[in-house]
Amino acid sequence: MAAEQQQRMEPDSVAKVLLLHLMPDKCYEHFFIHFDCFHVPCLRIVLSKTVGPWIILATVMAQIPQVMKMLRRRSSEGLSLIAVLLQLYSSSAPLVYCMRSHFPLSAWGERLLLSIQTAAVAFLTLHYRGNSLKGLFLLFCFAAIVLLLGNIGTASVISAMQSSSTSALIASKAVQASSNSSRGHTGALSRLSVFLVWAESWALIFVSLQETGASLSTLARLLSAALSCLLLLQVLSSERKAKHKRE
Repeated sequence: MAAEQQQRMEPDSVAKVLLLHLMPDKCYEHFFIHFDCFHVPCLRIVLSKTVGPWIILATVMAQIPQVMKMLRRRSSEGLSLIAVLLQLYSSSAPLVYCMRSHFPLSAWGERLLLSIQTAAVAFLTLHYRGNSLKGLFLLFCFAAIVLLLGNIGTASVISAMQSSSTSALIASKAVQASSNSSRGHTGALSRLSVFLVWAESWALIFVSLQETGASLSTLARLLSAALSCLLLLQVLSSERKAKHKRE
């Protein structure tokens, strides 16, 4: 008897979660009663509600697989130090802006985690190339500069950093893609990290189109997403070639 009641409640519970977190009543009717799965206004609502959490999740976790792969392989082969440093600058610029604007930690906590992860990738890149002292010096300088700018940075400097962060990210991906092409492999570059960045890039394009439509920022994010696609293809191709060699 209890099992039958639980089975009757489960669909209601699922519907309640969907209604509360993903869509209004009308969209639930379109999708699950009328089976109109391509109702554009409702699709936009659902995407808008799911894209935000996905961006945060991808941001927080993006570099963790990369760090884990480098530790597991004890190698930084294939990673471009210049690309990593550009990525570190790109992730720290919004961090400095939020600190200087005295935003609560909840508003920039994910950026802090991403910057720490990227700094760890930069250190490991130098460490596995026999430059551990340089890696430690880099971490010290990075922390000191972020704290300094986050507390006493001028508005013009912080504004310039914020506006150039997307360009730095694009340059980072371009440099890494060029490095992959010249080496003929991607080495210790993590497929999962590249995939998370790729997915985040397309989620940001959706948000940009919803907020500003076709604009320069949207075009910049399209270019960034295209480079993410290239990097993902390079990683998959490199892993396929390595698998064939082992066989």
